[in-house]
Amino acid sequence: MRIFLAGGTGVIGTRAIPALATAGHAVTAVARDERKAELVRALGGEPVQLDLFDADAVASAVDGHDAVVNLAGESIASGRWTGERKRRLVESRLDATRGLVKALGAAAPRPRALISASAIGYYGSRGDEPLTEDSSPGADFLARLCVDWETEARAAGSDSCRVACVRTGIVLATDGGALAKMLLPFRLFAGGPMGSGRQYMSWIHRDDWLALMRWLIEGPHAGAFNATAPAPVTNTEFARDLGRAMGRPAAVPTPAFALRLALGEMADALLLSSQRVLPRRAIDDGFTFRYTDLPDALESLTLK
Repeated sequence: MRIFLAGGTGVIGTRAIPALATAGHAVTAVARDERKAELVRALGGEPVQLDLFDADAVASAVDGHDAVVNLAGESIASGRWTGERKRRLVESRLDATRGLVKALGAAAPRPRALISASAIGYYGSRGDEPLTEDSSPGADFLARLCVDWETEARAAGSDSCRVACVRTGIVLATDGGALAKMLLPFRLFAGGPMGSGRQYMSWIHRDDWLALMRWLIEGPHAGAFNATAPAPVTNTEFARDLGRAMGRPAAVPTPAFALRLALGEMADALLLSSQRVLPRRAIDDGFTFRYTDLPDALESLTLK
């Protein structure tokens, strides 16, 4: 298959390109500049430099592709959520997705699938309530963003084009994302639970995320899918298992007030919220997770 990838130079996208290429797919990936174009080539993809907000240019680029994977969007965790930053978070997701959907409608022949990123922030903070794809959305900023993001993506759905929205949890990877930011305190013997430690963390090994993406591309699947391992853990359990994997204690808690002082609204949305998310649709439809146990998943990353 020919795959068009938007957002191919992030922590997931840089692994998605070689994973798809190894599986025999031809990957065209958007690169904003020549440096990123060289990265795409090195990873085994064909770069294309264009503005995702330019529907005509994107439509021409996606012509002849079988599927589109949309990972575009500014990092949620790369800075304090000021009013301007929240605007960029919204626009980088909604406008890019809207442009891709318009391009899909204009492409000839039209790709048969859109696999579009979303996040478990869709559900808001829900304590220890088990959450599946049928659970209602939350009402905070991140939940509203995910709802609007998925709404834009679903506009591409038709009899000839299926849409799958991937609600991603904490991706376990050491070269970017949330886990990479957690490593330094533990390396300095200052790691431990955040806030009460009772909040649930729903995680997924990056290899399982990539396998799930391939499964969605290659199969007939459509709708929302939770990209989380079947066994979410509390923050205290996560800190304990991470400390053991790194050979470090997990005895230095970070109070909630300190996180809010440092990060503002982002602390509640990303670090203190509780989301016990289960991948019911993927499991019911036959997907098999390789990493279902957090200690095994962390051990595979060679953190010591």
